Amino acid sequence: MPIKPMKYALSIIPLISSMIVYSQSSSFFTNGRLILGTHKERTASLGVGDIDSDGDMDVLVANGRHWPGQNRIFLNNGQGIFTVSMALGDEMETSYSTELADFDNDGDLDVAVGNDMAPNFMFMNDGTGVFTKASSFGKEYDHTRNIVTADLDNDGDIDILITNRSSENEICLNDGKGNFLKTLGFGSKDDSTIDVEVADMDGDGDNDLILANRDEQQNFVYLNSGNLEFSKKIPFGTGSDNTRSVAIADMDKDGYLDIITANIDEPNVIYFGGKKLNFSRNAIVDSSSSRSYAIAIGDLDQDGSTDVVFGNSREPNTVFLNRENGTEWERVQLSERELNTYDVIVSDLNGDGKPDIIESNSDEVNLYYFNRFKPKFP
Repeated sequence: MPIKPMKYALSIIPLISSMIVYSQSSSFFTNGRLILGTHKERTASLGVGDIDSDGDMDVLVANGRHWPGQNRIFLNNGQGIFTVSMALGDEMETSYSTELADFDNDGDLDVAVGNDMAPNFMFMNDGTGVFTKASSFGKEYDHTRNIVTADLDNDGDIDILITNRSSENEICLNDGKGNFLKTLGFGSKDDSTIDVEVADMDGDGDNDLILANRDEQQNFVYLNSGNLEFSKKIPFGTGSDNTRSVAIADMDKDGYLDIITANIDEPNVIYFGGKKLNFSRNAIVDSSSSRSYAIAIGDLDQDGSTDVVFGNSREPNTVFLNRENGTEWERVQLSERELNTYDVIVSDLNGDGKPDIIESNSDEVNLYYFNRFKPKFP
């Protein structure tokens, strides 16, 4: 049903602090074997999926950022150990982001790679994990920081969103065969967008866009009119955040989607959705003012609530277990290591039914942690 026009105040009510309980990191286990190779590269992004169609989760690693690096595929042996690795493509690229999806609708996972000031490229899977470099997508020499996949035009294939720092963001529409010949802009041309999520925030049946902006710019939800026009926007956050990443989930189980933010040098906050769709109600998840670069979400302790993982720069990475519908949290520190983590992903790597955690670290090995959490609640 149509949404009535509303006025949205830019001022944000004072943040509601959450109760935080500290816990030991024994719930998540890593060691010198649980790494993705021995390279210490400028890793910026991860992708997880069954690349070789053998039933377990493999990992794709995007390396480089501003400097050419070799992107790599790591194949799972079925037990959460990555015993085979191969290069993705023959060349090294300034890769910032990568995504796995079946772009050509042939039943296997293909790869999209977003590069900084270099063309973005598709790699098509033959079904066994062997990739062939295919067409480019988006503008050739833009400052790509992230790519996200979703069916935005509801035609049954996977489209690509590109966030470009200091230039216009792009929606690349798929023709159904993995070619992206039509490109639309989204957001403001002045946005410093670093991340975007796609979800139906207003419940009208189409996908809206949730933008995380850096450089003390206002964050926005852009509502889809139903024909890929995103003219109506709703602010969230303080208006001067340095938001690096966002995630979407119904954290308080009220039937409305909420926005979780990872911020630089300020608390990480949930902005709760509601009938009025103004995101004024909020709560602090992490009050430490960490330099948080990435978010992953999942039910890590399997109690039916959505938990949050924050990947931090020059500080330990942390898990926050959701105890009271997004208002009370149990903090779990993954390790003592202070790394530059650009991405985190939650996925069951060893097939035990528990979601594990993978880190992508710049200038350090990429770690992952097996979930050994014993739920406190049935």
